[in-house]
Amino acid sequence: MSPTASWIVLKFGGTSVSSAANWHNIAQVVAARRATGARVLVVHSALTGITDRLERLLEAALHGAHTEVLAAIEARHHALEQELHLTPGEGELQRHLEELRQIAAGIALVGEASDRSRARVMATGELMATDLGARFLRARGHDVGWLDARSLLQSEERRGASAKASVLSATCGFAPDADLQRRLQALAPVLVTQGFIASDAEGNTVLLGRGGSDTSAAYLAAKLSAERLEIWTDVPGMFSANPRSTPTARLLRALHYDEAQEIASNGAKVLHPRCILPVRQYRIPLHVYATQTPDLTGTIVTAEGGDGTAQVKAICVKKGITLIAMESPGMWHQVGFLADAFQVFKDHGMSIDLVSTSETNVTVSLDPAANTLDADMLEELLADL
Repeated sequence: MSPTASWIVLKFGGTSVSSAANWHNIAQVVAARRATGARVLVVHSALTGITDRLERLLEAALHGAHTEVLAAIEARHHALEQELHLTPGEGELQRHLEELRQIAAGIALVGEASDRSRARVMATGELMATDLGARFLRARGHDVGWLDARSLLQSEERRGASAKASVLSATCGFAPDADLQRRLQALAPVLVTQGFIASDAEGNTVLLGRGGSDTSAAYLAAKLSAERLEIWTDVPGMFSANPRSTPTARLLRALHYDEAQEIASNGAKVLHPRCILPVRQYRIPLHVYATQTPDLTGTIVTAEGGDGTAQVKAICVKKGITLIAMESPGMWHQVGFLADAFQVFKDHGMSIDLVSTSETNVTVSLDPAANTLDADMLEELLADL
């Protein structure tokens, strides 16, 4: 193969990597992409449900009651290891589990979980899952290398972001990286790495926020100047509505980057909103497919977009948002009221999503996907407002 062979980045979500049947489909997809002469970078999430269990582990560890949750996490990974017919003890799974055990014990000892400890705990989900994935692909005959995503992606300072957001909802630079391209070209033709995690300038673990694996894959596709990015999930593309609740929803076969951004930002779960910018900036085609049915056409997102015939592309529902209403007759004709109010949100490192205004009321929404919210942070924000 040419040393300058192009890259295809494949991202698989938690549901996609949680069963042997899906892993057999993943192996076939990898083989098909390799057959085109491209190198393949597989980016994937933790096993489905594990990120939630790690959240519960953190809460349980604060009370010294983490043993049962930890045992369930370990059993889930060993069950998939057995289902994939992998030899126990061969990979790094036990090392990651032991590290998780030590961190949980430390949290129980001090009775406190810092943001840095939280990031390290949450990162183990992806580290454990990708160990299993790389071992399975090797067993299927692929020449596979495993990479720690923290050596590939470094977070950048975000003006106005809180210290908490910088650790738990970080962003990374994604400019094409010739050094990284040369480094990865010298490794195996199929590489497996993690979504959701990166490192800061000091080498500490940071997270890209829940659902951040899409963003990780987009960052890496841009850094590698990839031929294409493929997002593999549990639905065969983007639809005009949620097909689970609206059986007549249409598959959107082609979208412009702007259209996909709007649909993702307004509640569609197929793509994370932050994953569009890197591929749009460098005009990398983004394909959405279903892992369970890999032969279906799916959706392609490009600068060309669709045919423009559908006037309403999609209807979305966004759940779990926080609304803050500011109501005062004194704001009527008051110069700079919105500037003053929005400055408070900026001072707290919070990104406003939607805004509704009238003469005496301004209501804004805070999207949990873009903000790290907890009760203390909201109380401080309200007090300043």
